[in-house]
Amino acid sequence: MRFKYFDHTADVLFESYGKTLAEAFENAGLAMFNILTDIDKVKPEKEFSIEVISDSDEKLLYDFLEELIFLMDTEGILISKFSNLKIKKENNFILTCKAKGDLALNYETHGDIKSPTYNQMEIKKKDKNYVIKAVVDI
Repeated sequence: MRFKYFDHTADVLFESYGKTLAEAFENAGLAMFNILTDIDKVKPEKEFSIEVISDSDEKLLYDFLEELIFLMDTEGILISKFSNLKIKKENNFILTCKAKGDLALNYETHGDIKSPTYNQMEIKKKDKNYVIKAVVDI
């Protein structure tokens, strides 16, 4: 299972899972786009490079999701695949990846995502896996 949704009063709450922190971040991005459409149907026609630098892992998650929303808003893109997602810890946390997707106008979508939130955000290592909990404002 890559991600799961939970009831939330006004926004969308989800958990994403991964064997690595990078995989859990990928699945968080996919869970967010899956709110709008069935991402399994979105073709990886266009590729974008993403780099995010933040001073904590939670801020990195927030900034990553926010960068994806910015890409959706400015380019009209739905992301359906990530490749080479890497997270390095130096002085800051650095995330780099390739994001692939297609124009949203080619798919039936519903709703809108305004922004990620820090509300209920968690990044945990549970046994040998990572679990991310995130809420996005719709």
